[in-house]
Amino acid sequence: MNLLQIVALVAGVTALAAAIGLSILLLGLQRVFASAPTLWHNNDQDITDTSLSVVIPAFNEANNIEGCLTHVLMSDKPCSHWDVLVVDDQSSDNTVKIAEQAIGSFADAHHPSAAVLQAGPRPKGERWVGKNWGCSQAMEQVKSEWVLFIDADVTLAPDAIRRALHQSIHEKADLFSLAPRLTCGCLAEWMVQPIMASLLGLGFPILEANDPASTVAFAAGPFMLFRRDSYNSIGGHRALAGEVVEDLALARRIKEGGFRLRYVLGIDAVNLQMYANLQALWEGWSKNWFLGLDRSISKSLGAGGVVVLMFTLPWLLLPASLTMACLSSHDQILWLSDAGLGLVAILMQLSVRLWTRARFSVPLRHWWLMGIGGFIIGLIAPTSVWKSLTGRGWTWKGRSLAEAQAR
Repeated sequence: MNLLQIVALVAGVTALAAAIGLSILLLGLQRVFASAPTLWHNNDQDITDTSLSVVIPAFNEANNIEGCLTHVLMSDKPCSHWDVLVVDDQSSDNTVKIAEQAIGSFADAHHPSAAVLQAGPRPKGERWVGKNWGCSQAMEQVKSEWVLFIDADVTLAPDAIRRALHQSIHEKADLFSLAPRLTCGCLAEWMVQPIMASLLGLGFPILEANDPASTVAFAAGPFMLFRRDSYNSIGGHRALAGEVVEDLALARRIKEGGFRLRYVLGIDAVNLQMYANLQALWEGWSKNWFLGLDRSISKSLGAGGVVVLMFTLPWLLLPASLTMACLSSHDQILWLSDAGLGLVAILMQLSVRLWTRARFSVPLRHWWLMGIGGFIIGLIAPTSVWKSLTGRGWTWKGRSLAEAQAR
């Protein structure tokens, strides 16, 4: 067996591994979401006699705050008393002005009262990262029985808050979190986000997170509805000031405190568009990848390698194998077999996107760029490890996370 034949066999095994991996991914997604609890459709229930505050932490969200706030203010009335609070974390853009204009356009008896709160400077000598400071400052103003934290890049269906509150009360939840539907805007998101959504879906600890007997805890930061007394009992965001991935930390504290966690699908009620461009996407995922994989170097690098194997290599193997089949006079069948396996893997990628379209209404747009998306994720994995461990370039919206940890 000569060198080219060995290369052809390795290429074939690689393409086969990619096809098998994608098949496992698709079957896993079907299995997980077949049993996943979902947000109830109970629009006809009476308004609950309770109180709710919606808190929207914002830092340089000029591109998102109007859409987010408008959807909240136009929501169906979820309970007898509710209000909305935007907490600005020293934005340097027009976030405050846009939020105040949006609130002013809904200032009537048919909509909830709303206001913008200035979080003020973060205390020197204390470790504060992400939205923890803004949320903790907002909670000093909140007196309602329930508090809902949503991110500024979220848009809600009109009945989302009402349905979530009713289900929370019925299920006696202390933290009720909705998994959102990821939506894409820029080209970078179309290349990367569908892959990320599939990976998150496969690792979706839905049954364990909802099992009180399990120590597994998971929640989605874009939509977290707390019973305020339970939130205060675990110390809230103030107790987690230095936590970069604060949503998972809050979920763990809820469970560890003996409180009830409910984590369900809210894809028909909550839309999340995370990034405006490739730079923001790179910063965001390189911030979270290593932390989300238990701060494990092997898991982080291994997961990145698997993504490249499944999503990028088939697109390279197919044209390369066809080229070699044309150039080779003795091993054409072998190279054509490799090309066939590469094509099967690509078709499996399409199958994953078709399933995503059917299940989550995500269009097939730019699906053929998943190979580039896989390559980007493959680069994000080691970058995230390096940034998180060294602190160099480890930022979120330009703010250094390493400096916060070093204080």
